[in-house]
Amino acid sequence: MLNLRALEVFLAVVDQGSFAAAGEAIGLTQSAISLQIKALEQDFETVFFDRSKRPPVLNADGALLAQKSRQMLEQFHELKQSFIERHYSGTLHIGTVPSVLTGILPCALSRMRKKYPRLLVNLNTDLSRELSVKVQKGELDGAIVTEPQHLSGELSWQPFAAEPLVVISPKGTEGLIDTELLSRYPFLQFKKYTWVSNLIDRHLKDRNIQVKTELAVDSLESIEMMVAEGLGVSIVPLRSHCHELDRKVVISPFGKKPVKRLVGVIQRTANPNAELINMLHEILLYETKLSLNRQHD
Repeated sequence: MLNLRALEVFLAVVDQGSFAAAGEAIGLTQSAISLQIKALEQDFETVFFDRSKRPPVLNADGALLAQKSRQMLEQFHELKQSFIERHYSGTLHIGTVPSVLTGILPCALSRMRKKYPRLLVNLNTDLSRELSVKVQKGELDGAIVTEPQHLSGELSWQPFAAEPLVVISPKGTEGLIDTELLSRYPFLQFKKYTWVSNLIDRHLKDRNIQVKTELAVDSLESIEMMVAEGLGVSIVPLRSHCHELDRKVVISPFGKKPVKRLVGVIQRTANPNAELINMLHEILLYETKLSLNRQHD
């Protein structure tokens, strides 16, 4: 029997360019990706990648499967949607970290309203840690948070965006590498005790980079504005919707291997509104892909 999930994994590999990148994008290990692809190839009794190359390259059969499976999955999702009750009423309580509130969330909520015009959305903004606690207590139906450091068995988390951490610096600093920028200029730090701040601190420590912290700011938008005004440098996630950030600041890689902030939707495993939260996750995933496509155009 054809496994639709395997087709989705296959398309993730095609879109991301490698098994490893697909795993990061959809929250699976590289070995799990490989198993799904091998099972798919066994079902079709053919291979879809030229594995003599690194990373493996899609062959002619793979290109045909990619084309046909996109059409089939689109038709399946349309069929599934036609059986979903479109007239939900009541209130959906969701939370979000502020950086998503000013990003793709408004577009996602607009799509939700078109699907469920009688549904009211109550929005709560907070840090990832606090939002996760509220979800676990049942105060929220779900929340958009960065990757949890520890996930209780009562909760599930589905990523929809992988945002690389980058160093941003004022115009005029072109050509300097990350270690030069971070050691030479004042450091504008994202608010302490957030999960992304802990991620940044951990990698600074691992690389033995000493920064001179000038300010701790609780808004990525504020950090970006301050850097643009020449007040220092910072490390921020390169969010998918920030199409014109490079016009305001200089963007440099943070490390040779990209460090990524994963953003996803967290909810209780026994959630009465799971269908709606899962729909929100699908919409956020779609909006993220749209935004990334616009960046590449």
